[in-house]
Amino acid sequence: MQYVCDAPNKKTWFRIETEGEAMMEAEAMHHSLDYRFRHAREAAIGSYMPPAQLRPFERNIGLGAHIARTMPLFLTLRDNEGTPLATAMLPQSACGDYPPSVVGPDYADAYRSEDGAIAALEKHLGRTLRRESYNPFETCIP
Repeated sequence: MQYVCDAPNKKTWFRIETEGEAMMEAEAMHHSLDYRFRHAREAAIGSYMPPAQLRPFERNIGLGAHIARTMPLFLTLRDNEGTPLATAMLPQSACGDYPPSVVGPDYADAYRSEDGAIAALEKHLGRTLRRESYNPFETCIP
């Protein structure tokens, strides 16, 4: 996991970077983040078009950067003991294909329980993550 930013009450946002981390988050939070992570990664890989002039063994040189640019951000909010409190799936930009989603354990509405932490993440990202209505990430990626 990669540090993203601090939040009030000794909480911290981290970026989930691997399928293993996504699986651990899904198990701890009782939701389907691992499936969503895997699906988003496969979609990002499928959209990669290496430059035609590259030789076969050079084909995947830019794949990692492409995945990082195109795949949604998967984040976890942790307390100071490492306990997961919320999970976020965010489009890479404010004009992504789906609304930002932040959920608590068992798909609970994290906007109610972790409003201060979500506000800290909004400030860090420089964009609004507020939702129009509750829309857990289970419905964001087909």
